[in-house]
Amino acid sequence: MDADSEDTRVALLGPPNVGKSVLFNALTGLDAGIANYPGTTVEYKRGTATFRGEEATLIDVPGTYSLSATNEAEQLAVDILDGGCDVVVCVLDAANLESSLHLLLQVLEHDVPTVVAINRVDLLEEGRRLRAEVLARELSVPVIPTVATIGKGFEQLVDAVAGTLRNPTVPGGDEATWDRAEELVEIAIVDESSGGSTPAGTLQLWGDRLVEPWPGLPVAVLVLVGTFAIVVGLGMGLRQYLLIPVFEGFVFPVIEGAVRSVTDPGLVRAVLIGEYGFLIKGIEWPFALVMPYVISFYIALSLLEDSGYLPRLAVLLDGLFARIGLTGSNVVPLLLGYGCAIPGITGSRAAETYKQRLSITLMICLAVPCVAQTGAFIALLAEATILLVIAVFFVSFLALAVAGVVLDRVLEGDRNPTVADVPPLLIPKAHITANKVWMRLKHYLFGGAVHMIYAIGVASLLYELGILELIGEHLRPLVVGWLLLPEEAATPLMLGIVRRELTVLPLLEMDLSTGQLFVGAVVGLFYVPCIAVFATVAEEFDIRIAGVVLVLTMGVSFLIGGVIAQTLALF
Repeated sequence: MDADSEDTRVALLGPPNVGKSVLFNALTGLDAGIANYPGTTVEYKRGTATFRGEEATLIDVPGTYSLSATNEAEQLAVDILDGGCDVVVCVLDAANLESSLHLLLQVLEHDVPTVVAINRVDLLEEGRRLRAEVLARELSVPVIPTVATIGKGFEQLVDAVAGTLRNPTVPGGDEATWDRAEELVEIAIVDESSGGSTPAGTLQLWGDRLVEPWPGLPVAVLVLVGTFAIVVGLGMGLRQYLLIPVFEGFVFPVIEGAVRSVTDPGLVRAVLIGEYGFLIKGIEWPFALVMPYVISFYIALSLLEDSGYLPRLAVLLDGLFARIGLTGSNVVPLLLGYGCAIPGITGSRAAETYKQRLSITLMICLAVPCVAQTGAFIALLAEATILLVIAVFFVSFLALAVAGVVLDRVLEGDRNPTVADVPPLLIPKAHITANKVWMRLKHYLFGGAVHMIYAIGVASLLYELGILELIGEHLRPLVVGWLLLPEEAATPLMLGIVRRELTVLPLLEMDLSTGQLFVGAVVGLFYVPCIAVFATVAEEFDIRIAGVVLVLTMGVSFLIGGVIAQTLALF
């Protein structure tokens, strides 16, 4: 917080799933994750916001259910509150008002001028009305009803924050008890229905049913199968019918013609448009082969987030995850890991115990392929048979289960029960989903794709200089003798240290049998994470844990890959 010591500071605080990030983006114009599940904003975000001429640093505090500081996310929220905030905007959930008010009461105990935004008032059951003015008088703080996704109440919220910044007053705090929270709900909500109970809507009924084993589990299977179909089907469609024809029919001929017109045959031309040509593979691999699956994966994930389905999946999986020492809510960082390992690892901060954090991190590093790697698997295997893609993910899930059981027995620590509000089931709004997909796509374009291009450029130079061939000779016993792959398959092992998907993509250029394709994919699945992931693990834990990840992933990849290769050779 020292960096903000001279600024006016406004903290945006509330439970997960409540829409804080939507308000943060609207107030600052910055990109922040708009999510519908716990653990999205574990590290706080900052931006500049202006409230009727009052400029302030707006801090997006991690979503938290309480201020009891039982995990790192809660502790960070407490630290930010105690760090000298001028105003706290406490965002409450109208659909889960009692638990939100209990959090508000804890915030008021910190004696910081507070503005209350009660979001998602559109989700109140028919016949129930929020009396914001009554609650405001009871708590002596401004209370603004909002619907963040459509901007309702936004101007009134800005006015309230501006007024509090100009005339800050510390509200008299009540004791933060559940009895007081329940009393406040009875004061704030009035039932105006004309007698009898109001029939629940279809979405509400299904929202309740989907946390029960029936029909929750069958629906979960259908949802996961549908997600896989969207990722593979949409990604392959974009790749085969749009991007590959454009690049191969128009872009690459122009590049090759231009390079040939200004260079003579030799090293420079070979580096630019040769076998590992920087200007060809540096465009084809990140943009034509991987990017389609990045888009399709994030569309599928965003739909799951914005519909409110992920917390229901967490509830359903809680019993299963208990067998490996985790909780159902831990499915969130694991799913984030399928997009990119780094947010999955940092998202594990919301885990209840250090043991769970470490288990999640090791599981992600070992057997969760990022979206770029997933795209590489599909590009490599799907044209041979989609069954190979399914087989690779079966190996991934099996390895996760085995790793979870082993880590639960090896690591010391307890398992705390899952505590989470399940948000209402919603129909995702197209503009929010589109904004989220675009934000994540930009992260890939300016992060993963750029790093991949750098690695391809280095590989192209080393290949043309003969250095990769020399390395391949030294790795021949491992690659040829144990993995039963061609000698040139040693090249991807070198590239994979920079970007994990580069363990797989170069295999596209080799004439491999079906068995060799599967072995190469399995080795790539378990192979060492990229450099950025190592740095994240070392920062989140320490260099020793990063070293464990290196040894574990490399050993498992060669062991399992070799066992599969040798087994297939018997048939």
